[in-house]
Amino acid sequence: MADVLSSLSTHQKQFLSDKVGHFTESVIREMTRQAMLHGAVNLAQGFPDFAAPAEIKLAAQQAIAADVNQYAITWGAKNLRNAIARQMGLWQGVGVDPEKEITVCCGSTEAMISTLLAVCNAGDEVVIFEPFYENYGPDSVLSGARPRFVKLRPPAEAGGEWTFDEKELRAAFEKNASPRHGESGQTASGQVKAIIVNTPNNPTGKVFTRAELELIRDLCVEFDVLAITDEIYEHILYDATQHISLASLEGMRERTVTINGMSKTYSVTGWRVGWAVAAEKITNAIRKVHDFLTVGAPAPLQEAGATALSLPAEYYAKLAEGYRARRDHLMPALEEAGFRCFRPRGAYYVMTDISAFGFRDDVEFTKYLVKDIGVAAVPGSSFYRDPKDGARQVRFAFCKGLETLDAAAGRLRKLRGR
Repeated sequence: MADVLSSLSTHQKQFLSDKVGHFTESVIREMTRQAMLHGAVNLAQGFPDFAAPAEIKLAAQQAIAADVNQYAITWGAKNLRNAIARQMGLWQGVGVDPEKEITVCCGSTEAMISTLLAVCNAGDEVVIFEPFYENYGPDSVLSGARPRFVKLRPPAEAGGEWTFDEKELRAAFEKNASPRHGESGQTASGQVKAIIVNTPNNPTGKVFTRAELELIRDLCVEFDVLAITDEIYEHILYDATQHISLASLEGMRERTVTINGMSKTYSVTGWRVGWAVAAEKITNAIRKVHDFLTVGAPAPLQEAGATALSLPAEYYAKLAEGYRARRDHLMPALEEAGFRCFRPRGAYYVMTDISAFGFRDDVEFTKYLVKDIGVAAVPGSSFYRDPKDGARQVRFAFCKGLETLDAAAGRLRKLRGR
């Protein structure tokens, strides 16, 4: 037996996938755990700490009481798919067939990974703007693809915009001159299969302009690349900024997957109801992956989703105005404490520069912030391929009640005495 055990110890099989070595657990969710551990005000994770609309909570309760408790159609309840199609036509002028072009998933997070698994082969590459929402890189790796990053650069002046270099973006689309071998030993062509565009953007708050989206459109057409858009914050806009769906641009209807969901617009991040909208052939592939990945999203909450998408225009105007007020409530407190803020035009986050505080990097600073100051934020390095690129940045979420923001502001004042 000793000889057998000795042999096993020297020839032990590797039980873990190589893929998981290319990313870590979510830093955002870890900061929520740290906030709970230290009793800190949580401005890290992007979930509202106030009530969801009464209408949609009632609709969910009624659906459960009516025994809408079994599987919905795998790719989504008909009422919800009809509502999604109706609203995409109303809001973005994009005609959608609810029977053939919509897949309802367990949140937009599942919609993204289902899409990437459905369209990517080993060795394909996916263009991602950075800083990026932390799931995109791991999602690409899990799908067998390689992320290829293009930098968004912070504004040089107060109130400016995050920008990217057109030449750098074009270079990212261009196929590598020679093939190379991936971790699996397979030859990788380095050919770009897709680009992920998150607008309004997390973590920067950038809203891509029509000119920027048209440039992306032109490159997608020229290089025959699929666009995957994450538009979960489409109704959270400030300063007269306009959200434009890439699928609405000429030439993009058949080569865009539009991902969205209920979480942010209706303050129900825990319901996990999202969707992917795409041309029929792509939708068929997404539905296959979705079916075997999660089977379906919660049935009664899908019925509530149909109610949510029927709310009047006034709801969305009030939503945006409420978040504008929260943005303008938090940013002065951050600036007073010593942060340099990059003003967001959409979503409900503000990226900041922490150079004034003299810490070695963002990780050291956020540890100090949560333990000693009592406020949780997300280290900027978690949104970059190379942690050094985000070492002077920290993200705050302002999707909180004013009393929560005031509590954070009171604690942040202690930074001024350092």
